[in-house]
Amino acid sequence: MASFIIFLAGFLLVGLASVFKSRGTKSDYYIASRSVSPALTGLSAVATNNSGYMFIGVIGFTYLTGLAAIWLMLGWILGDFLASLFIHRQLRISTEHTREITFAGVLSRWQGGDLIYVRKFAAVITVLFLGAYAAAQLAAGGKALHVLFGWAHQSGAILVAVIVAGYCLAGGIRASIWTDAAQSLVMVCAMGLLFIVGVDGLGGIDATWQQLAQIPHYLNWFPDNLLMPGLGGVMLFVVGWMFAGFSVIGQPHIMIRFMALDNANHMRQARVYYYSFFTIFYALATGVGMLSRLYLPELQGMDPELALPTIAMQLLPPVLVGLILAGIFAATMSTADALVLACSSALTHDLAPRRLEKTWEIKSMTLVVTALALLIALAETQSVFNLVILSWSTLAAAFGPLLFILVRRHPVDERLALVMMALGMGTAWLWRYFDLHEDIYEGMPGMLAGLASYYLLRQVLVPRGRRPA
Repeated sequence: MASFIIFLAGFLLVGLASVFKSRGTKSDYYIASRSVSPALTGLSAVATNNSGYMFIGVIGFTYLTGLAAIWLMLGWILGDFLASLFIHRQLRISTEHTREITFAGVLSRWQGGDLIYVRKFAAVITVLFLGAYAAAQLAAGGKALHVLFGWAHQSGAILVAVIVAGYCLAGGIRASIWTDAAQSLVMVCAMGLLFIVGVDGLGGIDATWQQLAQIPHYLNWFPDNLLMPGLGGVMLFVVGWMFAGFSVIGQPHIMIRFMALDNANHMRQARVYYYSFFTIFYALATGVGMLSRLYLPELQGMDPELALPTIAMQLLPPVLVGLILAGIFAATMSTADALVLACSSALTHDLAPRRLEKTWEIKSMTLVVTALALLIALAETQSVFNLVILSWSTLAAAFGPLLFILVRRHPVDERLALVMMALGMGTAWLWRYFDLHEDIYEGMPGMLAGLASYYLLRQVLVPRGRRPA
């Protein structure tokens, strides 16, 4: 408990310290006046991406799936990297050109003018699904505290909400980015420590591998229940998770980090920090998920998302258990704060009848969003993994195809943009409704449907003078 409190206090102090650099403007509160260094941009983005979903959801998924979960990691990172090569720098350039402070705002004004209905629709989607996403982060914190201290699930969710609200109110996105950088270091250290201790406790790498091999089908390279047999099913499975990684371009809370970078020409340096930490952390999380199957075979009849805090209690002394818990909370807070601020900016800048500029109005909306996310988390209606994947795929299907077309400088009529967003989301939801997401990640057909709608309908909806050659 003591080490846990020390780490939480440290995160809070880092966030509060950002108030000394605050410029007191709306732009500074939501996008740090586009002045964030490449190192802070990369570390903040990786901490925001690797949320409670990674500590709780991915480990639970790997616990059940085994070695085949590695394709989720490889596909996700590769897809994310490809998206970065095509999108991130152009997004940062457009952010400066439009002088916008929200993701929805940049999309609506990318080609000049202001596609007001696109802005409003994008803001509504942001609030609804990032709000649900934020609730998943708070729920992840509640699960960890329940296992480690025996507290009710609600206690951890409330604690995360209070801390996040505290430093977001103090320094806005700058506080979020500063704490993200500190949290990313704690997250990697915590996961690395648990992996090393876990392997050592089983007698080393060779002994661990031999014990994993005794679990039926656990070291199969691919799942047994693929949609298609043979190589076709394998390729479809991997490509599906590549689309999950590519879906990062539709996540406003992550993309705002790259929008806040001090210079578009520094994107390569930011990318080095981002993918170095991303790869190390994801590999460690997958390894710990597999180790937990050996240490905690009895969890098969319980909630597998409790694997990480449970194995930490079993393997580590109390002071280091506090470190692991701090890592989980760091992961949940680093994403929750970004989600809360993204929802708040959509409400104050894009949805309100008039743009709210006063400091007390902006911060009041931050409190409202935090409270609503907490209420959803307390309902405990979804697993962390499912809630995050649903939100992630919906946002990807809504925003990914439109952003891709804008980056390629194809003209987009407002009606066509709305059709692309609606059709992409609808396809993803239907895919999940009919349980096809068990075979292929629903964001893949959602984004493909959005792209297809552009190329099929542009001759009808885009004015003749603006059609691409």
